Amino acid sequence: MSKKILSDLRETLKQLEEQGLYKRERILSSPQGVEIRLVGGQVVLNFCANNYLGLANDPRLIKAARETIEKWGYGLSSVRFICGTQEIHKELERKISEFLGTEDAILYAACFDANGGVFEPFFDADSAIISDELNHASIIDGVRLSKAVRLRYKHSDMSELENHLRETAGRKYRIIVTDGVFSMDGDIANLKEICGLAEKYDALVMVDDSHATGYIGPTGRGTAEYYGVMGRVDIITTTLGKALGGALGGCTSGRKEIIEMLRQRSRPYLFSNSLAPAVVGASLEVLRILNESPELPAKVMQNAAYFREKMVAAGFDIVPGETAIVPV
Repeated sequence: MSKKILSDLRETLKQLEEQGLYKRERILSSPQGVEIRLVGGQVVLNFCANNYLGLANDPRLIKAARETIEKWGYGLSSVRFICGTQEIHKELERKISEFLGTEDAILYAACFDANGGVFEPFFDADSAIISDELNHASIIDGVRLSKAVRLRYKHSDMSELENHLRETAGRKYRIIVTDGVFSMDGDIANLKEICGLAEKYDALVMVDDSHATGYIGPTGRGTAEYYGVMGRVDIITTTLGKALGGALGGCTSGRKEIIEMLRQRSRPYLFSNSLAPAVVGASLEVLRILNESPELPAKVMQNAAYFREKMVAAGFDIVPGETAIVPV
């Protein structure tokens, strides 16, 4: 290996350490939960997981995963379109689209892959992608893979967004892209106004609802339900790795023609293994639980409000909001 690159890597790692930016894994010796045990035996309260519904170690999901393995096997050793699609994969896609109120859905290994594979098939050099400046890294990377003109608007600044829509009036296709709930500050995108602007200027709307699906909106169907705009969002990407069980997997859901084109052209879908049957089976169980327990999303929001109230009373400064993401 090149001595120069090794030397440069060591220096960069040293600088990260000195700047306090070096990331160390926290190693658990227990399942995920409200209380977790660290290596060494210390038991701590866990406020940093994305386990919004507390289902990551739920016995019902474990049972569903076990039963699915026994019936459908451990893995598929194939991409979807060769021999990696089982009946349960199609069932989960149907259940997701029903839950989100969309026409179809397509599964990915992660939402990072869903966002990485959604732009390039549709948006060429004559198109424009207009993105909130605080969107998730996976959206940023996905946008970079396309040849489209890229514009960013200041966080939740609808005036600047409208200016960009005016500026790109001559483009073939335009899409507005936003997180539903922003992962760092926990605020909710102004999706109702975004949909209004998209309809005014004939643009598409895409929402990454990874930090919203499962608990935002009256029945946990996400940001579109929260604002009453279900059916007006063209593309929703989300994850199975947060509120919906917390294992892994993601999906893109939306208009049937869009999803069908992703099956033909989306590279992370075409060249990645299928989701493991155990994850698919447990995810189906999560959706069943949500459909039968409509009180769960409200409970999460009540807990978030309680936590915010008590943190303020204890003298902490927090960013105002209502979601389960509470910056302290």
